[in-house]
Amino acid sequence: MNKLTLTPNFGAEADAFYAELIAAQAGLGDEAAADWLARLALILCNHIGDRELLRQAFALAHQAQTP
Repeated sequence: MNKLTLTPNFGAEADAFYAELIAAQAGLGDEAAADWLARLALILCNHIGDRELLRQAFALAHQAQTP
C-alpha cells in the first residue's frame, strides 16, 4: 500500500518553500550543497521513521532518474 503523498501538498506556499530550499543552500559549492542535501535527507528520514514508506520514496526517486 502506498502511503506517500504524491499530490502537491504545499498549496499556495509551494513557491515560497522552493525559494527557502534554494536560499538555504546559497553560497555553498556543489560538494557542500550535496553534503547539505544528504544531511537534510537523513534528518527527514529519521523524522519520518517509517522504513516501508522510505523504501517507497527510494523506489520513486530511483524511477525518476531511470531513463
